[in-house]
Amino acid sequence: MTMHRTTRIKITELNPHLMCVLCGGYFIDATTIIECLHSFCKMCIVRYLETSKYCPICDVQVHKTKPLLHIRSDKTLQDIVYKLVPGLFKNEMKRRRDFYAEHPAVDATNGSNEDRGEVADEDKRIITDDEIISLSIEFYDQNKVKHTLVTEDKNPKEQPNHKRYLQCPAAMTVMHLRKFLRSKMDIPSNYQVEVMYEDEPLKDYYTLMDIAYIYTWRRPSAFQNGPLPLQYRVRPSCKKMKLSQQAGRSGPESDSASDKASSPADVPSTSSSLPSPSTPLQSPHTGFPLGPGALNGASTSTQGRPHTFSGKPRKASINGSSTSSG
Repeated sequence: MTMHRTTRIKITELNPHLMCVLCGGYFIDATTIIECLHSFCKMCIVRYLETSKYCPICDVQVHKTKPLLHIRSDKTLQDIVYKLVPGLFKNEMKRRRDFYAEHPAVDATNGSNEDRGEVADEDKRIITDDEIISLSIEFYDQNKVKHTLVTEDKNPKEQPNHKRYLQCPAAMTVMHLRKFLRSKMDIPSNYQVEVMYEDEPLKDYYTLMDIAYIYTWRRPSAFQNGPLPLQYRVRPSCKKMKLSQQAGRSGPESDSASDKASSPADVPSTSSSLPSPSTPLQSPHTGFPLGPGALNGASTSTQGRPHTFSGKPRKASINGSSTSSG
């Protein structure tokens, strides 16, 4: 079986698409020529078109008489550059504030807050790798979700809260979160843990910063959303499910403990309910063992469990001769 590995792209590999050929730096106020769609810094291309009417890259004519009317600000490209290059937006905002502080005679009232450098990272949705992100994690139960949608308006205060709250670096991956849940909840290795956002499973290589950007989550403030809402669910691994299916197709029942352990009755369904993080060592059903005395989904403890014996004598073969035990 071939495993597909995801390769992280380095920022240096994207530099040709993020840098201005006129100044050699990353795009600032990215501006694109309409005719050829080549982009530059706004200040760089405006100065260049004062003495030339042709694109600096492909030499196509921008316009015969008014080239400055045929360039457009590219907000999407600029947002991409700010999000990919660490610290670029913060440094640019500081540079603009310092400029206007040193030149108070310059009138900046007609410009935007971003032109004056008065926009914070939170307002621009710029997240850095070392930033701390607040998140909430709870068990995903589809039946509970449907029930909550029906009863949400009736008794919202009586709903039990099983969420747990964490503060993690933005560079932390979903794989690290899965390992944390497995350790904290004492989940056996024959079960797999899935982390989800709004009913959608997340890739292991996603970072919290990736999730915030992909799903347009905003950091909590006085007028924004709360912590990053995540959920998790636990499912039998593929190997466990195959063993269960083979046991289900077998003919007569076997008295051996291994057959009982791998029977379909002992394997929970994928939508079965699991305990909340507040009860890591207890399980509401026998199909999902959380304690140390569990093996392959069947409890090895016999305390408080009556033994049943058949009234029929059992036959055994010793050295080729048949004997019966009563």
